[in-house]
Amino acid sequence: MGLFDSLAGAVLSKAGGDKGAMVQVAMDLFNQNGGLEGVIEKFKAGGLAEQAASWVGKGENLPISAEQISQVLGSDAVAGIAAKLGMDTNDISNKIAEYLPQVIDKMTPDGEVNANSGSLMSAILGMMK
Repeated sequence: MGLFDSLAGAVLSKAGGDKGAMVQVAMDLFNQNGGLEGVIEKFKAGGLAEQAASWVGKGENLPISAEQISQVLGSDAVAGIAAKLGMDTNDISNKIAEYLPQVIDKMTPDGEVNANSGSLMSAILGMMK
């Protein structure tokens, strides 16, 4: 187990509840899709380029629906995440739709994805305050 995994485990154990579950969801989502760039590309390829660009850019974040989350990530993937966390599939889709734009926004304070883009863990910790 690497340092990142140890740190993530410590954060999860302290977060608990919905926040802990969302930390796990975010980590899984970013790990399974190649990090920040991979997640953004997945949403662009799923027809949501405008939304993804708004999350990275400096303006207002465009919303995304739970249905759009399921379409882009795949209903099987969402169901797998929900089962892993013991949550309802609709609940997890709604939570991802609520938090994903915020996480990506916090990871890209300069309005672009580059070497200075923040870390997932920093973004999540900032949102938990």
